[in-house]
Amino acid sequence: MPASNSNIPYRPLGMTGENVSLVGLGGFHLGLSHVAEADAIRIVRSALDQGVNFLDNSWDYNEGRSEVRVGKALQDGHRQKAFVMTKVDGRTKDSAAKQIDESLRRLQTDHIDLMQHHEVIRFEDPDRIFAEGGAMEAFVAARKAGKIRFIGFTGHKDPHVHLYMLEVAERHGFHFDTVQMPLNVMDAHFRSFGKLVAPEAVRRKVGILGMKSMGGSVILKSNTASPMECLHFAMNLPVSVVITGVDSEKILEQALTAARTFRPMTDQEVSAITSKTAKAAAQGTFELFKTTAHFDSTAKHPDWLGGETSPVQELAKGTG
Repeated sequence: MPASNSNIPYRPLGMTGENVSLVGLGGFHLGLSHVAEADAIRIVRSALDQGVNFLDNSWDYNEGRSEVRVGKALQDGHRQKAFVMTKVDGRTKDSAAKQIDESLRRLQTDHIDLMQHHEVIRFEDPDRIFAEGGAMEAFVAARKAGKIRFIGFTGHKDPHVHLYMLEVAERHGFHFDTVQMPLNVMDAHFRSFGKLVAPEAVRRKVGILGMKSMGGSVILKSNTASPMECLHFAMNLPVSVVITGVDSEKILEQALTAARTFRPMTDQEVSAITSKTAKAAAQGTFELFKTTAHFDSTAKHPDWLGGETSPVQELAKGTG
């Protein structure tokens, strides 16, 4: 629930019945080495006290340090103010189940509000997740056990992979609660999640989580849009929440101000921003998460995905 003195807007999260703050606190930055643990805890609690309730995280962020720090911040009555989301990388039932339990321990909570399949960036990821013995079995079992409440997925590489994930889910009779994707001032011009995936998510009533509004600060280096323009542009899309990285009180205040001052943009205002960014965005130069492996943590650590499921291993026996 929003803080009683909050003027942060809230939006519905798909069909979950939950309302989440328009701006969410990114978990990755909270575990960076230049951020002291005490400062990270202070940032989380300050955000919660000022009405931000959506906390992003991942099992693999900073070797677990991000989850540990948020877990400490949630103590002393702060858990009840937070809608806690984290992600796991495991593609098999066993690896995903192990990572879910590790996240619960680090976050020091008996349940996680939203658990997401992390980095669905390859066309084989949906098939592995929904295979017999795949990660979705662990997610559904965890939900049944009360360890997690809602289920979603994330990815940052290609909108067609997202669309395929939704297709595979439908084939298995499964409805995702959320989908997380990069949405920013450059996206409209190159492999656009906003044009291809967002409308499909809206049609399916899946809650949309926007991320990489500044592309890990790379978009700002294009000198085509200010931080406030980046945040407001993302907030103007049909998102439930825009997740932004925060590593200081100053950046937290920037995020809070963006949410408090956001007003629906006119078509002319949107066009003014997309016109400014068109040339810089055309080749994906400033969206490195789409065009390079720099943001692909599971490519660097394939062991996080777990082994192949046993039916696949049986089929592969004796092949050349």
